[in-house]
Amino acid sequence: MFAQFTRKSLATTARTFSTSSQVRQNTKVAVLGAAGGIGQPLSLLLKCNTSISRLGVYDVANTPGVAADLSHINTPASLVHGKGDAELDKVLKDAEIVVIPAGVPRKPGQTRDDLFNTNAGIVRTLVEACAKNCPKALIAIITNPVNSTVPIAAEVLKKKGCYDPKRVFGVTTLDLVRSSTFIAEYIGANPIDLNIPVIGGHSGVTIIPITSQASQKVTFKSKEDLDKLTDRIQNAGTEVVKAKAGGGSATLSMAFAAARFTNSLIKGLHGEKNVVECAYVENEVCGVKYFSTPIVLGKGGVEKNLGLGELNDYEKGLLEKAIPELKKDIQKGEEFAKKG
Repeated sequence: MFAQFTRKSLATTARTFSTSSQVRQNTKVAVLGAAGGIGQPLSLLLKCNTSISRLGVYDVANTPGVAADLSHINTPASLVHGKGDAELDKVLKDAEIVVIPAGVPRKPGQTRDDLFNTNAGIVRTLVEACAKNCPKALIAIITNPVNSTVPIAAEVLKKKGCYDPKRVFGVTTLDLVRSSTFIAEYIGANPIDLNIPVIGGHSGVTIIPITSQASQKVTFKSKEDLDKLTDRIQNAGTEVVKAKAGGGSATLSMAFAAARFTNSLIKGLHGEKNVVECAYVENEVCGVKYFSTPIVLGKGGVEKNLGLGELNDYEKGLLEKAIPELKKDIQKGEEFAKKG
């Protein structure tokens, strides 16, 4: 039942990130880090989404130019922009969804964890502003390392007295997009029609593709092929960092994935049924405080957690390796937040 529900629902949500329905919805969305490598293409995709009535774009620099450029696009969303701390409040005021790609990108040789100190401080500051200006907003965090920045956001909101675990998400959608792309190429399928849940976290061995629950049957020619594809999915971000040779990390694919997830949040917010995405949220499905599983999205954020479903032995082995790493990442984030 789990697999059947997940396959059908993920197939539906994977097909579009542009519009949620024929009926236009009036949703206020803010992008924090909108002038960056992810933020600019993400803001472009969201400006094209006719469900969005107001798009707020914020960054520490260059935001007026980004906003002016976006404002020439003939879609309904009006633009509000801000640059620097003094203008953050006006961008966030009354936002229903806040997407946070702000932070420094990885360079060759760096891990997501190497970004921790800089990006952790950025997330803390931005989430404090969310608590002040839009305490009931759905907050979608892209800033790496997601395994740690989501716990930081949660602790900040707890201190401010407005934490709702159903409204804070780590965006892991890119892992699903990559899984569908790589495995579809392997089996000769259309990646749009192949949907594979990815559970765990958003870094290295914590990324666990569940090919046994794919929307189409996936058969590997050998365990070596399975190992290679699993490793590629888990380390796909590093593949892009190396290919860009110092020019940045995954920006275009991440923007695509974040736009898809944001659109799914909009669909849930406006009452569309059976909207399912995988996301890194607070739950106790594996004895860790935060974990990515398929979730049903609704008006209040997480409507239902669909859990792990049935895993095969190979996937259970991946899960066993992931849990200790996730615990360390979560603890690191919580300790940082408590020091602040």
